[in-house]
Amino acid sequence: MERKKTKAIVIGGGLGGLSAAISLKGKGYDVELFEKNENLGGKLNRRSGKGFTFDTGPSILTMPWVLDQLFERVHRRVEDYMTIERIEPQWRTFFEDGTSLDVTGDLPDMIQEMGKVAPDAGASFSQFLSYSESMYQLCMKSFYKTSISGLNEFRKLHQFKELMAMDPFHTVADHTKKYFDNPHLEQLFNFFVMYVGSNPYQSPAILNQLIYVQLGLGIHYVKGGMYGIAEGMEKLLAELRVPVTTNMPIAHIHVDNGEAKGVVTADGSFHQADLVVSNLEAIPAYQTLLPQKGPAKKEAKKLSKTYEPTVSGLVLLLGTDRTFDMTTHHNFFFSEDQEKEFRQIYDEGIPAEDPTVYIGISSKSDPGQAPEGKENLFVLTHVPPKTLQKVETDWDEYREVVLDKLERMGMTGLRDSIEFEYRFTPDDLEELYGANGGSIYGIASNKATNGGFKIPAKSKIYDRLYFTGGSTHPGGGVPMVTLSGQLTADLISEQLTDTVKK
Repeated sequence: MERKKTKAIVIGGGLGGLSAAISLKGKGYDVELFEKNENLGGKLNRRSGKGFTFDTGPSILTMPWVLDQLFERVHRRVEDYMTIERIEPQWRTFFEDGTSLDVTGDLPDMIQEMGKVAPDAGASFSQFLSYSESMYQLCMKSFYKTSISGLNEFRKLHQFKELMAMDPFHTVADHTKKYFDNPHLEQLFNFFVMYVGSNPYQSPAILNQLIYVQLGLGIHYVKGGMYGIAEGMEKLLAELRVPVTTNMPIAHIHVDNGEAKGVVTADGSFHQADLVVSNLEAIPAYQTLLPQKGPAKKEAKKLSKTYEPTVSGLVLLLGTDRTFDMTTHHNFFFSEDQEKEFRQIYDEGIPAEDPTVYIGISSKSDPGQAPEGKENLFVLTHVPPKTLQKVETDWDEYREVVLDKLERMGMTGLRDSIEFEYRFTPDDLEELYGANGGSIYGIASNKATNGGFKIPAKSKIYDRLYFTGGSTHPGGGVPMVTLSGQLTADLISEQLTDTVKK
């Protein structure tokens, strides 16, 4: 007689939850997923209106091998579910002094672009890229292979020489200064760490690997919109016969004798499980889904001291009645004073007076995303998460700060061209996705407080409760949260010996 399969319930259909559900199913678990919103995908979602289509969250895909690996786990090919295309130039950057540099994976072209501000930067750039690649290769041995709970576990995975090669005593900004000592190039390369929503002046130097991740491996886009990643995963779950229930919030996780035993949904129904995986960030999960008279409240408070949320954002989805020829698919309009910008966001807890603004225009590469002769602008400006905000912000006023900057830096007539607009604030991000303070990328990497590590994927206070997504290893961003789901599933499989194989 066949033994009953181990039942896993996944809370939340963001990319981390979807990835965990797929991976667990591939390991022989009986899996069920609940999502409180109408659509799967979490922050990776879609809005449309007046002929414009927008991705509401991540707009850049790096490390596409993570998606390949996920689909291969269940004997599928990712290319059968979505079309992934490489984007060049990768970014177009604009500086307040009128300088504009294109970031490209064609290294001779990149050196030529850098020559606009630093004619002799070629040798330094080659050394910097080699250094960045070495950091990435070190992480491929451990960081991207297993769910790491902290420094002690990380030390067991590397020889002392390798740990020292990761340069644990310096920050991201220390090394851009060392290699370039040029304000334009320092600002440009420092901003790569914003892929994980962290401060280059606080983040450990190991995150300089993100330069190689982009320039060496490329950045990508999913034809039809980035939401195609979530659609592909949803289709795969259906093929794997994993029950998915949307529009169904979880009231609480049921625990008994210190062990997760299932969930109670908002309609009062109890769903038994042998283990629970929360794609809701760990701290909000402890605060909202677990008994506050027990150890959960204490654990949330303890974790909050070490693991601060990343930046949040003011997101403007703008449909314009014209095109802006100065821009490309991905654009960054940099602040005049980067150190001041990060100091205001991270230390003073206020939106920067002069922020860096990102604009993604997918219709540049995918014309069907906007009516002919028009464009879909995804405008993102990083701001402090609600938990770090020192003053209340008037988002109508801050919208004007953002538009003023863009018009001043060359996008003349932007305001008058807007014929469709939708907005997300930190309050919206927190309400929609349960993100801690409206955090976009989960937990910030801070050399001083957490050494760049995230909250452990296994709960320290409840057995058979696990976490996935941006608050856990390896962090935020499309590839990282997708990898998190895979690594959490691997951890579960290693720790629970009663799993029935297919």
